Amino acid sequence: MASNTLEQQIEEVADLVARSDKIIVFTGAGVSTESGIPDFRSPGGIWTKYDPDDFTIQKFLSDSSVRKKHWQLMTDGDFKMTDADPNPGHYAIAKLAAVVPKLTLVTQNVDGLHQRAGSTGVVEFHGNLFEDRCFVEGRVATDVDHSQPAPCCTTCGGYIRPGVVWFGEAIPRGALEAATTAAGNCDVFLSIGTSSLVWPAAGLAGSALERGATVVEINLEPTPNSGQSHHCLQGKSGEILPELLNCVTV
Repeated sequence: MASNTLEQQIEEVADLVARSDKIIVFTGAGVSTESGIPDFRSPGGIWTKYDPDDFTIQKFLSDSSVRKKHWQLMTDGDFKMTDADPNPGHYAIAKLAAVVPKLTLVTQNVDGLHQRAGSTGVVEFHGNLFEDRCFVEGRVATDVDHSQPAPCCTTCGGYIRPGVVWFGEAIPRGALEAATTAAGNCDVFLSIGTSSLVWPAAGLAGSALERGATVVEINLEPTPNSGQSHHCLQGKSGEILPELLNCVTV
């Protein structure tokens, strides 16, 4: 495998995908960075400018200055996503779902770009930034005054929070069950643009591998899961995925 060119590797993976009944596509920050959204852990990333210890659910609840910092980062800081658009990788995944028997898309990203590219039924493992939620009632809040530094619910007065999973919180039960089930039943697991460092998300590929799935990694650099992956395609997902789609549909 090491002697094969990237083009040959793409063709081999495309053949696997074309012959598979159930595919899981699992995406991470690397897919979004190609749309101009910064990631967290790389040099110059979000955690070089903000203290990750401030982004726990405990501090959000106990410290008003931390609540303001959360909203500053999410709405008008370095993590601003409203100007980002889906890239060719997002569109290729959406189109791939239309030409294979069953594709489950699980993403760690909170930017909604997969949906904007046309993907449906997306399992949002870490939530969605654009779904503000009332912390007390748990419901999606549609009437949030974002001009406030730390908005509160207009119905019950509880804290409004960005609809993402913070440190110290469990993965939403529905998302965890859907992702775990898909990983346990798939023929091919495509791990795309993820560092494979954040748990429990990082364990999904291993679960698929244990159940006999073929694991394919598409990433700019090797990850802790590279050694157990059957295929490692090194490069930009926005370049590799359109080529993969083209090979599948030829």
